[in-house]
Amino acid sequence: MSAGHTHRLHRPGDTPVHRLPPQCKLVAVLAFTLAVVATPRERMWAFAGYAALLALVAALARVPPGFVARRMVVEVPFVLFAVLLPFVAHGPRVEVLGVAVSQNGLWAGWNILAKATLGAAATILLAATTEPRVLLLGLERLRMPALLTQIAAFMLRYADVIVGEAQRMRVARASRGFVARDARDAKVLARSLSALFLRSYERGERVHLAMLSRGYDGRMPVLHATAASRAQWAAAAVLPLAAALLMTAAWMAP
Repeated sequence: MSAGHTHRLHRPGDTPVHRLPPQCKLVAVLAFTLAVVATPRERMWAFAGYAALLALVAALARVPPGFVARRMVVEVPFVLFAVLLPFVAHGPRVEVLGVAVSQNGLWAGWNILAKATLGAAATILLAATTEPRVLLLGLERLRMPALLTQIAAFMLRYADVIVGEAQRMRVARASRGFVARDARDAKVLARSLSALFLRSYERGERVHLAMLSRGYDGRMPVLHATAASRAQWAAAAVLPLAAALLMTAAWMAP
């Protein structure tokens, strides 16, 4: 149960960023994100500085821009909402490319787009340089309740198993000539979901019994220590400290 598997968000490597303990990177990303969120939306140069900092981290971690860009698809709902705001918000109107839009909506859309993009990029870099199992160990080091980290660990490990089970059930339905066409087929799909839930529940019981038989006492075994030295904390602090300086300059700028 302790062995991990490579996640599609993780990019294996041996760089200074990869070698940092997970708790250091978690705190650094959280502090960086707080600095970004606290920056006034009118200081566009500050957001450009944050993007440059993330680009530097990506270069140190040898994470290609394309790797990050492909995983930024998760931000699409925020982008659509930000693009829509100038057209539906109230307040003074200004013309952009011949179209009258709300000035307040423009600033609000920019604020959402800039901060969401930077936060998503920072999170993607964190996932790209840290295995999910190691991230959970870092959360434990930060005093996250062990029960929550264990639940997250099992979700990561068995999500692919459940998805595979659902795909096999879909193939079984298709081999029997079933094709969902309209709402009348919802009954068959509902039964499939019920069967998937029961199989997942039974699998969970079997896994729990197997763990108890191997001496499970409420805590998962830790294969290696993840303690961080002062030098590692100092290295991880470079990103949030630089972001804090940018945020301070943004607030002090006239």
